[in-house]
Amino acid sequence: MPKSRIRKKADYTPPVARQATAIKLESRGWVAPVMLAMFVIGLAWIVVFYVTDGSLPINALDNWNIVVGFGFIAAGFGVSTQWK
Repeated sequence: MPKSRIRKKADYTPPVARQATAIKLESRGWVAPVMLAMFVIGLAWIVVFYVTDGSLPINALDNWNIVVGFGFIAAGFGVSTQWK
């Protein structure tokens, strides 16, 4: 029986390592205070509404005061996306 040819495999050469570019994360100083302020204002709005049986913060809004409070909280989450 004829002997098959032996194939020579190329030696492994690792890929050239690229220099990692430094990502410059510039922290925006206003983001964290505004985010926390929105959370606290929203929470306080809802708590005041429930504690005063709906007469405060704005009596004319009635149960929409809850939506306003959650709106502040949602705005806080929106601002949090700007945090780096």
